[in-house]
Amino acid sequence: MSELRDQLQGIIEGEDVALFMKGTPQFAMCGNSQRALNALRRAGAPVTAVDILPDPRIRQELSALSGWPTIPQVFVRGELIGGADIVEELERSGELERTLHAKLGEQLSGEERVVAVS
Repeated sequence: MSELRDQLQGIIEGEDVALFMKGTPQFAMCGNSQRALNALRRAGAPVTAVDILPDPRIRQELSALSGWPTIPQVFVRGELIGGADIVEELERSGELERTLHAKLGEQLSGEERVVAVS
């Protein structure tokens, strides 16, 4: 397995909420990435964001790992939740917050950080 794939797998498995997006939380480069981020923010999720734009291999390896072709991709404790449409739908139904509380406990920090992948 490649070093990049190991790095991505580590983020997926090691972070409470991993958001693979185009851009960063401070400067999203895609409307769908912004929509997914906003839904996670409203739910109070602690988000670890990874910008997939610096290297096209990131997207290739991520899609190979997840089986999901599009960006953004949201993972909660290693489980793929989906992209922007699914995350927004889960938020509307209340399921996003229930999932976050079930997997992460009652205290949702709302913290955001960016992890660079190389």
